[in-house]
Amino acid sequence: MAFTLPALSYAVDALEPHIDKMTMEIHHGKHHAAYVTNLNNAIAGTDAEKLSIDEICKSISKYPMAVRNNGGGHFNHSLFWSIMSPNKGGLPSGKLADAINATFGSFDEFKTKFAAAGATRFGSGWAWLIVGADQKLAICSTPNQDNPLMDIAEVKGTPILGMDVWEHAYYLKYQNRRPDYMTAFFNVINWDAVAERYEKA
Repeated sequence: MAFTLPALSYAVDALEPHIDKMTMEIHHGKHHAAYVTNLNNAIAGTDAEKLSIDEICKSISKYPMAVRNNGGGHFNHSLFWSIMSPNKGGLPSGKLADAINATFGSFDEFKTKFAAAGATRFGSGWAWLIVGADQKLAICSTPNQDNPLMDIAEVKGTPILGMDVWEHAYYLKYQNRRPDYMTAFFNVINWDAVAERYEKA
């Protein structure tokens, strides 16, 4: 079963002014689409064709680099689109809010630590909020298209929030101002979607 590019649940210009239409068109329609095509080519004729993207990530060390890069790219971006939404932002609520406050001290402290994970990631990569094996929240970052689900990850867990800090995610609008992009990202986080992932994890 070949993987497919997931459709966005909002229009490409819906995240304006925080994330611009042209970036969304290129990021989703070109970058993510290429990861899907290259992943399908990389797993053609192998046992991975029968697996979910989560299962592939969890045993990524068994596969060649093309599967790691493109499988990670597909998983990461699929999550990324799903945890953003227009007219969102604001604050998490319920159990997720309680867990964030208990783990990080406050939402503002969480924001500071999460932004730091993105700002200090050298080159391309991702910042993550994960649920670890101990069921506790943690912040980490990964290089390139790696993610915390992978068996090669330094910090392992189930990702519930991911922020893309590759230049293709922000350069058209923000150029080299990654911190400005990260601030803007908080205006489009769909905390209901993140909370749903938290409950499942």
